[in-house]
Amino acid sequence: MTMTPLKILMFSTFYPPYSFGGDAIGTQRMARALAARGHRVTVVHDQDAFLTLGGKPGAPGPEDGVRTVALKAHNGLVSTLLTQQTGRPFVHQARIAEIVAEGHDITWYNNISLVGGPGLLKMGSGLRLFEAHEHWLVCPTHVLWRNGREVCDARRCLSCTLRYKRPPQLWRYTGALDRALDGMDLILAKSEFSRQKHREFGLRQDMEVLPYFLPDLDHRAVAPHADHPRPYFLFVGRLEKIKGLQDVFPAFDRYRDADLLICGDGDYAPELKALAADNPRIRFLGRKTPDELDSYYRGALGLIVPSVCYETFGIILIESFRLGTPVIARRLGPFPEIVEAAGGGALFTSGDDLIGAMRRLQHDPAERARQSEAARQAFEAHWREDRVMAAYGATLARAAARAGNRPLQRALEAGALETR
Repeated sequence: MTMTPLKILMFSTFYPPYSFGGDAIGTQRMARALAARGHRVTVVHDQDAFLTLGGKPGAPGPEDGVRTVALKAHNGLVSTLLTQQTGRPFVHQARIAEIVAEGHDITWYNNISLVGGPGLLKMGSGLRLFEAHEHWLVCPTHVLWRNGREVCDARRCLSCTLRYKRPPQLWRYTGALDRALDGMDLILAKSEFSRQKHREFGLRQDMEVLPYFLPDLDHRAVAPHADHPRPYFLFVGRLEKIKGLQDVFPAFDRYRDADLLICGDGDYAPELKALAADNPRIRFLGRKTPDELDSYYRGALGLIVPSVCYETFGIILIESFRLGTPVIARRLGPFPEIVEAAGGGALFTSGDDLIGAMRRLQHDPAERARQSEAARQAFEAHWREDRVMAAYGATLARAAARAGNRPLQRALEAGALETR
């Protein structure tokens, strides 16, 4: 039986190639997965916001069946600032209204901070879904990293925002966001930890948890091991202070049996390179393509994930698991939840913990083989695309039933989001 395609409208401040990090990549993976299942997907993103924040777009990707609409204004800085300050798509409201008027079965809000703010949540049709890739709903800086130096344990938003050199958002004190969220049919967190943090910081609406996903290796060429002359551990991510890489360097001053290879770039790169200048076993490789990253994952003894802030998930963990590479992650945020579910890695809180975990992976082949197999099996069970998409279909079907949207409920229950 041929299934009628769903019309799906997605909003995201950033979207490749106009994007910085994992939230946009996660949104793109979902958009592509939906398009691959035959649905008509439109993604609206704000090109001005990306350029205003100093972004330099990468090369456009291959044709993937997703229609993208890049919002651009005559003065992008003014447009971005007005959205940030008013909490609504001040300049682009008419254009967004035109797109919304096309009618959609699902309106899917992702990181909407600079593409429309809470005012955007009132625009849309069909089932309305908000996916919290960051902690923007409860944190003006998105990351619960107070004053740029420590994890946040209580709201002191005004002083913290000023320390980040961002204009305070008065709309956050009006209840506008809370009222807009009351109109959502479903609000999703990416991990149980993130759901708890949203609740702890005052979100009163219920959230459900659905993780990120990756396609299985059967759907792409398996990359060879990276060519590096010595055993190595790997770091992948943006080079920012909140990613915690600076805390790893002292361990590699003491642990001389392996190198540390760093894939990524960012504003904190000069400081990190200065800190590591006297250690030739720490190598900065810059940004890599997905296929190149796969090669480095495959060749690594383990992936080190030392973030000092509260992540919402951590896509790089499941990228590593997919290739059977164990993870050594800081015991913070969602990482214990993910690593313990997989059994494919270790957690650390100190430099000694980190060195002990590295030593076990490098010098106990049987233990590394056990963790590698557990990581791969956990990926298959929990984070493979077809399994997660089926979970999305079931969750959205329940939301459609609660909303009284019987046609959408029936389509989702019939497998609209499953592999065809």
